[in-house]
Amino acid sequence: MAYSAKSLSEFNALAQMAAAGDLPNVSSIGTIPSSVPVPFRDTLFSTRLDWTESSRTQWFARASLDRNNTRNDLLQQGALPSTGATTTSNYYNILVNNRFEFSPSWLATLTLEASGFHHTKVRNSELGQAFNFPFTVSFLTTSGLETFGDNQFATAITAFPIERDQQKYQFRYDVSRAAGRHAVRLGVNLIHEPVLRGELTGNRETVFTYPQDPSFYVSNPAVLGTCASSNPDANCPAVHTTGPLDGSFSQSIRRLGLYAEDSWRATPSFTLNAGLRYDTTFGLFIASGHDQSLNPALAGNGVVSGIPRDYRKAIAPRLGVAFAPHGSPRTVLRAGIGMYYNDLAQNGWVDAFTAVNNFNLANDTSTPALIDPNYHTPYALMASAAYEHELGNNWRLSLSYEHQQGMHQYRRYEYPVFSLFRSDNRSIYNGLAVQMQHSFAHRFELTANYVLAHATTWGATVGELFDYVNGVSNVHDPFGPGDHGPSGEDIRHRVVLIGVLQLPWKFEASTLAQFESARPYTMTTPFDVNGDGVANDRAVVNGLPTTLDEFRGSPFYQVDVRISRNIVLGERATLRPFAEFFNLFNRQNPGNNYVPDISALPTPVNNLANATAFCLDVACTQTKPITSLNQLRVPAGALGDFFGPGTTVGIPFAAQLGLQLSF
Repeated sequence: MAYSAKSLSEFNALAQMAAAGDLPNVSSIGTIPSSVPVPFRDTLFSTRLDWTESSRTQWFARASLDRNNTRNDLLQQGALPSTGATTTSNYYNILVNNRFEFSPSWLATLTLEASGFHHTKVRNSELGQAFNFPFTVSFLTTSGLETFGDNQFATAITAFPIERDQQKYQFRYDVSRAAGRHAVRLGVNLIHEPVLRGELTGNRETVFTYPQDPSFYVSNPAVLGTCASSNPDANCPAVHTTGPLDGSFSQSIRRLGLYAEDSWRATPSFTLNAGLRYDTTFGLFIASGHDQSLNPALAGNGVVSGIPRDYRKAIAPRLGVAFAPHGSPRTVLRAGIGMYYNDLAQNGWVDAFTAVNNFNLANDTSTPALIDPNYHTPYALMASAAYEHELGNNWRLSLSYEHQQGMHQYRRYEYPVFSLFRSDNRSIYNGLAVQMQHSFAHRFELTANYVLAHATTWGATVGELFDYVNGVSNVHDPFGPGDHGPSGEDIRHRVVLIGVLQLPWKFEASTLAQFESARPYTMTTPFDVNGDGVANDRAVVNGLPTTLDEFRGSPFYQVDVRISRNIVLGERATLRPFAEFFNLFNRQNPGNNYVPDISALPTPVNNLANATAFCLDVACTQTKPITSLNQLRVPAGALGDFFGPGTTVGIPFAAQLGLQLSF
């Protein structure tokens, strides 16, 4: 990962602060690199055995092992190597499958699966403290806001485990019967997770959060001298200390799914599909053998009382139809509607789970967090309609519309003294897709896709369709107008072209080209705009509060090309050399990785509570009025990638050569 000129400038200013004794307990930040290697190593093993026991029964067994390691993981533009970590993951999976024909019309499938996962993150440094400056924060922050010091393995939204263990065992049995005009399927799926545990970082950490960048303090050395006085400057850092505490959590969960469906071919040109599914979970809210009744934050919180319970009403009907007008073999109309439940726990719940482990209960050292007792499993209402038609000459056209409405989705309510996780969020997605396909003929094959879509949700500073990160700006007005806006998946226009072209001398060219309109992001401010004691507010510009995901990044364009040629080596082997080119035109794709904090803009604003102008000098005696929100759009810089130092969020131009031997 390559650092930008802006980052290097601020790192040098930070080094001056350390040398001057302006960073508590730090006299030097060490060597400042221009780039940092982020090596990734992945080792995969897999094997499979197939056995045909008889003409009526077949077996297969599969086993796989995956071990990967990343050094300097979680580093981002504006963060020194001390904030990185070494991430190691080990995953294994064993699966046995049996297909048995009871009769020509009855078929049963048995699946038995076992898997295990072990994941660790180890800090590059253990200083017991970290220093946060605005220039480090970007919209795509993956973990931590630290410029120098220990990675806190947390964002403003949630914390991430430094260790995770999971064991999962699955029993699945499906039965199908095809007779006459009906094809019936039914089955059961049971998942047992006896080990689902992890650990948040729990050592004592002190975080210094500065409202200005290091260059400001170098230019204004007197500011930090006031911080220990009775009248500190407004630009003094906020100091927050956590721990020591036990960040471990442990669960044992069972999941049960039942379904039945029937596909009825009512006429040769009309088919009706109807189904019903039921899902439930056991032990979702039990951690370390305790429920929420023992959580210290429950007593006297003044907001909620009681404990959440596993949801038992997740009954999901589904209906679909397919119709060929006038029995046409070239035209099909399709439509469907259904409900889909998903009760996967969100990351934020970990704070509530660690609160009831034995150490924290005995020492009252937990992070105050609760899960709403009125929990409802999130679900999505989905409806779709499609038109498919063969145009002739190997061309095929497809038009489809999709509507998704998310209900009872997760949101985090931040009260001054505790966090509350509720399932009251909503979202809507509408998309129209057009696809043209040309099957392989006349030396080429082409698939062209265009999607026009719009997605909205509710959130404070981040909005996602089906995620846990959405928050609330004002807990007393959780559905305020400013909290509604585009979701992070709101890509209005997206075009994907996939093609294969046969060239002279037996060469073959293939391409994947992607084009999409700009994704949204939110502009925040560290100032407590609504006075609720929580700094999760959006920026105010010229007296007008900005709204959720009101800003847009840059459109994304990328063209990848592959050139290859088959070389036949006898009757049973083929050698295929190839050359691949990624981001062929070296397009810079910052996406929506723009500076999301108004206090972190390279040109500071005059007032974090209500920005009306940019400051052109340190004292802000010379200003430039803000006349458009576009003036606040500044790319946040490079994140890098597996190909080496990067200049954009998307990969820079890269090429690779390879050989594929088939025998």
